[in-house]
Amino acid sequence: MPASPRNAEADHGQRRATFQRSNSRATKRMLVQAAMALWRTNGYANTTVAEICRGAGVSKALFYFYFPRKEDVLFEVGVMSTRSAQRTIATMLDGDYDIGTVIGAALTDLERSMARNPRELVIETILEGYRHEHRLLASGEPRPDLDGGMFTALFERAVADGKLPAGTDAGHLAYLAMMMVSEGARHWAAGAFGTRSFADVVGTDIATLIAGTTGQRRP
Repeated sequence: MPASPRNAEADHGQRRATFQRSNSRATKRMLVQAAMALWRTNGYANTTVAEICRGAGVSKALFYFYFPRKEDVLFEVGVMSTRSAQRTIATMLDGDYDIGTVIGAALTDLERSMARNPRELVIETILEGYRHEHRLLASGEPRPDLDGGMFTALFERAVADGKLPAGTDAGHLAYLAMMMVSEGARHWAAGAFGTRSFADVVGTDIATLIAGTTGQRRP
């Protein structure tokens, strides 16, 4: 039976919205990739918006449609790295899991991402994340990291599975863990860890946090 005009119109609208979302993600990704390539070669401070636009083959107007400031591209880089670690966690939660092992895998994924970039850029990305949070606090807007941080899904699942005590505030614990990740990344990029890996140092710190917060031994 042929679709009614109303259903056909709704179908078309959904396909168009899906295409627009996909195109929007592709454009943002293209701008981020162009910016990263230039930052690796010329440094963050020496790269202009005009150069990023030329590298991506887009107009300045399109750049500013997605990113009001050059610094917002840095924040997007941090978001992309976090999402990659979240995907690692989600994959590991498909079967039986150990909290510490999952955290270590997510941190290793993040460390690989950081290692592909100049350390100055890692520091700038962390600092922009802090500035972004302060802007949200000043404006009274909610902090999305409390709801969608790297470890929120893991800790919520662990509470549901009894691997963390009932009543554990998974969102707050995830936020504190992310603060350790941010500070750990900044210190790693500054060379403060010596020969120790980022994943090892920060993983140990987060395990200590969990043990102290929940009154349990290291997971």
